Amino acid sequence: MSLLSRLEKQKQISEPEVKSEAQAKPAASARHQTPGAVLDPFKELKNEIHQRLVNEVDTFLLRSNDEAVLQEVRNKVAEVSNQVIDEIQPDLPHTQRQKVITEMVDDVCGFGPIQVLLDDPNISEVMVNGPFRVYCERKGKLILTDVKFRDNSHVMHVIERIVAPLGRRIDESSPMVDARLPDGSRVNAIIPPLALNGPTITIRKFSKKPLTVQDLIRFGSLTAEMAEFLRACVQVRLNIVISGGTGSGKTTLLNVISSFIPDDERIVTVEDAAELQLNQDHVVSLEARPANVEGKGAVAIRDLVKNCLRMRPDRVVVGEVRGGEALDMLQAMNTGHDGSLTTGHANTPRDMISRLETMVLMAGMELPVRAIREQITSAVDVIVQAARLKDGSRKVTHITEVQGMEGETIVLQDIFVFEQEGTDEDGKIIGRLRPTGIRPKFFEKFTTAGVDIKPDIFIAKEW
Repeated sequence: MSLLSRLEKQKQISEPEVKSEAQAKPAASARHQTPGAVLDPFKELKNEIHQRLVNEVDTFLLRSNDEAVLQEVRNKVAEVSNQVIDEIQPDLPHTQRQKVITEMVDDVCGFGPIQVLLDDPNISEVMVNGPFRVYCERKGKLILTDVKFRDNSHVMHVIERIVAPLGRRIDESSPMVDARLPDGSRVNAIIPPLALNGPTITIRKFSKKPLTVQDLIRFGSLTAEMAEFLRACVQVRLNIVISGGTGSGKTTLLNVISSFIPDDERIVTVEDAAELQLNQDHVVSLEARPANVEGKGAVAIRDLVKNCLRMRPDRVVVGEVRGGEALDMLQAMNTGHDGSLTTGHANTPRDMISRLETMVLMAGMELPVRAIREQITSAVDVIVQAARLKDGSRKVTHITEVQGMEGETIVLQDIFVFEQEGTDEDGKIIGRLRPTGIRPKFFEKFTTAGVDIKPDIFIAKEW
């Protein structure tokens, strides 16, 4: 959609004749519509600015450099906004004038009211629960912000702004969509009739500066000894599964652990929505694709995992396994693609094993449970458990070795664990990350590969 068309659409959304929310979306009850609704005192002023922009901004579409166009449009929006304010409300206080100009720039060039949250480096997640309730996550805590949209149509406009450049769609026939922002931030949107509170957006922000292992050590997410151990595991090409709940930091941890992969190896990444930030030179990134308007053309994670095995990868990194692709990933780990990495949703390492069993069954293969467990134990060497604790902090709570099978049971052995001791007066969790005192069975691989790792990192120390 051209910028001119987008501005014309924004003008239509901003017109006073726009339908009320109850008229536009009868599925959303009045109970959810009225609380928090506020009248914009500058609505008429903004309408006039929109009208003026529609008439004046089209000359900037002739530029070939997109970023240059965007910057010039920002300047034009500010210029036109100032002109209109001088004509209609010349006595408008400076702070309110700047507020109107900023909101206009965000509406035309950004993502509307939530742009200010997206620009805040201390905010890690933005959650729009309908037009009048917008939350953010700051330092692990959920906060209700004072950001509001005009109405459901305003939220829909922002959603369409996000998904349109990606060739994806959202409407009543396809009311859910996964997408990403230009900076890589992950977006999920769901609209009425499925979302009763109005159009809902959840954005997991993409860090402009990827976190390093030193950052995680400084935050207390893991210790220097744990980092040294994980680095050695990657260097000797052990297969690692990162487990954790929603928002526990799995992708961040996967980015950090992937940074230990040598630069001279070919890495193929497979993701549902591209999030990984690998800095190695030889990286091929694959992203799944949803079905088109006719319901055709979908390319699933499983298809990409199968295909990447034909691309001569040294390492396969799957952003997250959720279904039958787990079987293909395990087979890749078992057939010469050692050192592969993936993540999965589970609350403990033992739960992750059970989840892998379930996901393999989802592949539709009639495999006996013992055969599945043997496949898992021969493929997976280490499970790294991530967790978001009650105080909002994120920790690596377990680094666990998959040792093999005894009878019908997969044997796991914790190498490092987090021990919680309690909470302080501010509610901050007190605890320590420590080795269990047990050396992993694969320790000899470090020596054989010439990886220097000190045995005393596994010795449990008194606190």
